[in-house]
Amino acid sequence: MTKPIEITEESFKDKVLDSDMPVLVDFWAEWCGPCKMIAPVVEELAAEYDGKMSFAKVDVDTNPGISTNYGIRSIPTLMIFKNGAPVDQIVGAVGKNILVERIEKSL
Repeated sequence: MTKPIEITEESFKDKVLDSDMPVLVDFWAEWCGPCKMIAPVVEELAAEYDGKMSFAKVDVDTNPGISTNYGIRSIPTLMIFKNGAPVDQIVGAVGKNILVERIEKSL
């Protein structure tokens, strides 16, 4: 099964900004309860959209530069990047149907 890839400040440009496909980036932290609630949904979507969209996770505690750069103030925050730029942002643990709707819009 396809799982979201862990992104670091070193790999962000290569894996997200330079990606040929849209990328959904999950900004999360180990201590964040809602982040853990949404993680299985993000993993399901990674499998369902394999080949159409990439999925990535950024731990905000170990990669503060990326979070600061994109103004992440609360987590979980999911951002969809397309052609190297953010095109959508979802804040909070939302239902799968909402995520599917936003993903479909950005494909």
